[in-house]
Amino acid sequence: MEMENYYWIGLKAVSGVGNVAFRRLLERFDTPETALKASSASLAGIRGITPAIIEGFKNAEWKRFAEEECRRLEASAARLVTYISSDYPKSLFEISDPPPFLYIKGELRSCELSIAIVGSRRATSYGLLTTVKLAEALASHGVSVVSGMARGVDTAAHKGALQAGGRSIGVLGCGVDKIYPPENRLLFEEMACKGCLVSEFPLGTMPLAENFPRRNRIISGLSSGVLVVEAAEKSGSLITAQYALEHGRDVFAVPGNISFATSRGCNRLIKQGAKLVDCVEDILEELPAYTLASADTPLFQPSLRTFALTPKEAAIYELLARSPLHIDDIISQTELTAGEVSSMLLHLELKGAVTPLPGTHYAVT
Repeated sequence: MEMENYYWIGLKAVSGVGNVAFRRLLERFDTPETALKASSASLAGIRGITPAIIEGFKNAEWKRFAEEECRRLEASAARLVTYISSDYPKSLFEISDPPPFLYIKGELRSCELSIAIVGSRRATSYGLLTTVKLAEALASHGVSVVSGMARGVDTAAHKGALQAGGRSIGVLGCGVDKIYPPENRLLFEEMACKGCLVSEFPLGTMPLAENFPRRNRIISGLSSGVLVVEAAEKSGSLITAQYALEHGRDVFAVPGNISFATSRGCNRLIKQGAKLVDCVEDILEELPAYTLASADTPLFQPSLRTFALTPKEAAIYELLARSPLHIDDIISQTELTAGEVSSMLLHLELKGAVTPLPGTHYAVT
């Protein structure tokens, strides 16, 4: 059993420790092991750590879960990527509650140009054909396609990208060891070889309805923009589009037949300002990394944001990923001292992760 995984899983398993509390604990204690072994008095000094949560540190439930989960992890061919790893996608720091670690099958890259494609599980033939066409076109231009591995548009998006020889990332609403829907077994295997399967949920987690809206924020967080192909008026795809707006991503929509219920969500998005898409160029021209080497040969210049972070550096990077801040605001919004913030900012500058602005403000590079 790998002890580092044991403590990461264990800290997350403590009752009441969510993503925000997890990261605050690491800001103070540097490692999950140290946090789990900390005194009650030390824990009580951290924002959001209540007496009930402190009690959870003392019982053995997290230990049993961590031991079992580590055994499942070894048997599953999956691995953990923590938020301080160089492999952890830096774009996830821009969402409101990035997971402290992800379960991964396949190759996860810390920085790649990606577009999410989402839509109805009960898509029309028009929707499925359009999805495959656009996913193939994006992949042929070097853009990775992100989706949720569900039936309908999601499956068509993944298959289109892979058929074009591109990469695709599947974000699951269950454990990475659960194949859902079951008819996608071959697609799951191909994704693990040619792309990546991602989940924040523990192994063995079933595809419960409440998991899917939560995983949508990761679909948005991994992407530069979200394309909705077909969606009813009340649809999980519209939740992903809403997350995209909150995360500062572009939202694109394919117009549909006004007689079809599956078109109403997309057509409403377009009315509200989403960019209408009828060819891949409508998406490509909005991507900041897109240039034209010739009339029809796009080149993407991905930024080289591949670096590991300490928990203290990650606390600052996460704040600055959302907006530039004055150094005093950074100090007030973290568990760090003024000296620690100054030191971490210097380390982040040397890594090329942040850049100083006039007036002792800082921003991500």
